[in-house]
Amino acid sequence: MPLSINIELSDKDIERFRAAQAASEASAKSPDEIVKAAVDLLKAAQVESLPDFIRQRLEGLDSLIAMLNDEGFALPEEDRKHVVSALVYFVNPQDAIPDHTPVLGYLDDAIMIELCLRQLHNEIEAYEDFCDFRQHEAERRGLDPASVGRADFLESRREELISRIHRRRERDYGVGYGGSSGYGRAGYTRSWRPGLMTVR
Repeated sequence: MPLSINIELSDKDIERFRAAQAASEASAKSPDEIVKAAVDLLKAAQVESLPDFIRQRLEGLDSLIAMLNDEGFALPEEDRKHVVSALVYFVNPQDAIPDHTPVLGYLDDAIMIELCLRQLHNEIEAYEDFCDFRQHEAERRGLDPASVGRADFLESRREELISRIHRRRERDYGVGYGGSSGYGRAGYTRSWRPGLMTVR
């Protein structure tokens, strides 16, 4: 019989995770090292038997890695920094719950991923729209969407979506920035949606 548990984090709880994220950022790892650490976390988790709620959040992390590695989407450097900075928690091997702990080893990672996905919802929504547009346009031209790269027919839509990210981020934070696998999985990033952290 499955068991459902709702986890509600207070502002104080969330602040602890943000503090851990800031401490990891202070370690001054390079962007490539940060992305590699996130990729390594995914690879290590794939050999574990994980609860569905943790696995679903790890899929969200895969979406962020795919966004960073997507040649066609080609995030501008400042936007890449914004995404990479959200991933620094995964550089620290001594995180809140050791990953080798049975069943719950990736619980803290899943919570941090959820916080990252909420923080980056504008980027994720834009990337989803870009992937949908690329697939439709590539198929209309008889091309494989995974092989089109930085195609000219994508550029105006890409620029429009990058501008939308900036507008929405400014709206969310007031001003400016406020305080994987490459092309992506089958289904792109549509499998993740933010919501209450529910354990099943």
